[in-house]
Amino acid sequence: MLISRQERARICSDTELGAGNVLGRLRAYARPLDEPVLRTDGTWRAPDGSRPEVLTLGQLYEVVETYAGWYAARGVRPRDPVAVHSFSAAEFAVNFLALTSLGAVPSFVNGNLAPETAREYVRRQGAVGAFTDEAHREVLTGDAEVAAGGTGLGFLVTAADIRPEHRASLPPSYPYRHDPTDPVLISHSSGTTGMPKGVPHTHRTLMYAQVHRLRFSTGADMERTLVGLPGAHNAMVATLLYCLLLRTDIKLLSSQRGPDVLDAVEEFRPTTVLAFAGTFGEMAAEDLAARDLSSVQVWFNTGDAAHEAHIRALVEHGSHTEIRRDLSRVRVDGSVFVDGLGSSEAGYSVFHNRHTKDTSAYSRRVGKPISFAEAAVLAEDGTPLPPGQIGRLGLKSPTLTPGYWNDSLTWNRMRLGGYWLTGDLAHQDEEGNFYHLDRVPDAVRTRAGIVFSTRTEELLLAGLPRLADCTVVGVAPDGVRADWDGDGEAEAYALLQLADGEGTDDDGENDEVWTARVNAVLTAAGFPPVTRALRMKPDDVAKGATGKVLKRVMRDRFAARLAAATAAEEQHA
Repeated sequence: MLISRQERARICSDTELGAGNVLGRLRAYARPLDEPVLRTDGTWRAPDGSRPEVLTLGQLYEVVETYAGWYAARGVRPRDPVAVHSFSAAEFAVNFLALTSLGAVPSFVNGNLAPETAREYVRRQGAVGAFTDEAHREVLTGDAEVAAGGTGLGFLVTAADIRPEHRASLPPSYPYRHDPTDPVLISHSSGTTGMPKGVPHTHRTLMYAQVHRLRFSTGADMERTLVGLPGAHNAMVATLLYCLLLRTDIKLLSSQRGPDVLDAVEEFRPTTVLAFAGTFGEMAAEDLAARDLSSVQVWFNTGDAAHEAHIRALVEHGSHTEIRRDLSRVRVDGSVFVDGLGSSEAGYSVFHNRHTKDTSAYSRRVGKPISFAEAAVLAEDGTPLPPGQIGRLGLKSPTLTPGYWNDSLTWNRMRLGGYWLTGDLAHQDEEGNFYHLDRVPDAVRTRAGIVFSTRTEELLLAGLPRLADCTVVGVAPDGVRADWDGDGEAEAYALLQLADGEGTDDDGENDEVWTARVNAVLTAAGFPPVTRALRMKPDDVAKGATGKVLKRVMRDRFAARLAAATAAEEQHA
């Protein structure tokens, strides 16, 4: 049961409400304590030793206050950062609610980060202690340097250490009263360019878009919400807070694998599914006809914009409500895919492009910025460019992070002309729609022109139905920089994953045949060709903690492979 008009009006006019006190405000709104508010996948252990899959509001209060009591007893105080390193989405959620109720700052660490990266990241955060699961305990205690205090952690706790009696240790001032500028969360960037950056959000920035949504949208299609976003990402937290306020039935998943999310769709029967583009791509590669996706009304993507081929596969399933000219509501076949372009730093998807099986606004179109934000395509001196010219995408938004945690140098280098630079390349059309072409370091300068890798992948996936996915990378000679910021030249390669498996040379479809097919599609669209197309297995694709393809790693691997092949040829010559 969603909130009433009266409840919505009260929430939207609540000047005390922010990301750090949603549970406290629900108590002020007199929400029923026996109302189920959170479903999990059973991956976490409650203080009483059980593994509940459904929590009522009263049970959630009890768990959060028990965790908060444990932290308070260990000396955690307002504005202390505390690392949370786990695989469980529920553990991230509970720790967020508990630590913010003390005024502390949970610093989320994705469970898929490499151990050495996770350790160094935690050290840079200045965390006073850490919560972890058993799978990651050794990450923070597993070598001599860490054991000697190299991370600076004052404590390391798992769910098994937190017991019901710790609830009695809450401080007299509980819960903490936040200022709008108080930090409430540190999540991190995907780490596609190296060490992840710590991205803080405040009591205001993380809640701004959620209140905006409550004001201008009924949220009816989120009545049953399945969250396939990484538990360590601020998008999961923002969704959780919105659903708690909206009174939706929400389930958190700890896995972002496409098949696992599809299993959860069939089991939970959600009306809305939220995930990143990588997860939706994996889902689209499955046999969707064999799945029951009839409950889904909306697929909501955030982070990187999704590919047309993946969107088209998903919107064929489910149904949605359409409002006709006479304002009548009609249920029609096919779901809606809301393609959002956002980032950890933006705090919310600033661009939303709505797709159904009857729409055609693709070609990397991401639409216009949401009403409270401003976007521009910028020249190198920060001057906004006119329609049609390619430049750097800049944003201004009240949801934007106040900066990188303990790294103001990097933050200020990513500002230009009053805008924050997203790291993307884009252009606009005459109607003000934005088009996303590529990430700045992933564009490839070739002899035939600039290959925008993401735009090229989009075209190939749409034009070659046998592809499940593809990755375009550039390989430059040693010492040569050939991306957007470089002035050298590289060779572009298309690394292909076939929907029907690896393929063999015996069927006459070798890499030369696929290269010809790829370049025929590119040439017909007026795009620069690639040097070669190569088939690869899904396991050969390097992905980061959030599921993004690590093109930097793919470039290095592929360059090493080419160098080895060249050396072998020279040796046999």
